[in-house]
Amino acid sequence: MAESGGKGIVKWTTIIIISTSLKNCEIATTLENQSHKIRYSETVENGAIVFPRSGVAFLLMDAKECLMSAEEIFIAKIEKFINIHQNSFLVLSAAFHGLEEWNLMFKIQQRFLGKNFRILPVHNVVNAINLMCTIAKTTSKPYIDSICYRMITTKAYITEQSPVWKTLQKITLDSD
Repeated sequence: MAESGGKGIVKWTTIIIISTSLKNCEIATTLENQSHKIRYSETVENGAIVFPRSGVAFLLMDAKECLMSAEEIFIAKIEKFINIHQNSFLVLSAAFHGLEEWNLMFKIQQRFLGKNFRILPVHNVVNAINLMCTIAKTTSKPYIDSICYRMITTKAYITEQSPVWKTLQKITLDSD
């Protein structure tokens, strides 16, 4: 992580492994411009972006290309990706998510039901990067610990301040 100029705002940066097939794409350039440490790899599935410190991987696919190709081809690609990466996401890009795109997502969801795999519909590169970085950031070690602590604290506070909890305490005190 690096600190940005003067205001004390911490800017999140991490190492990202990107498929060489995305080397000249806008998404790779934008991630580089955000000061992330980019490593290109030929061994990563075409269209894949991996955040190793967070343990998440994203497969970028265009909805129109999926609709135009044979179902077996993109299903096989997704299957291979899921088998390699435990915590995986499909970033399905379309300018507009109409009926065909939603049906495509439904087919994919049905096929991979029960797997640790989620579909993220996005409209553009900025949308995709924001989603990927948010997920990777919140699943990275210092942030996940902080989030868990805040959730536990909030749960305890809600429980203690709950009128139901107070009523239950009065009932138990009265029964003694």
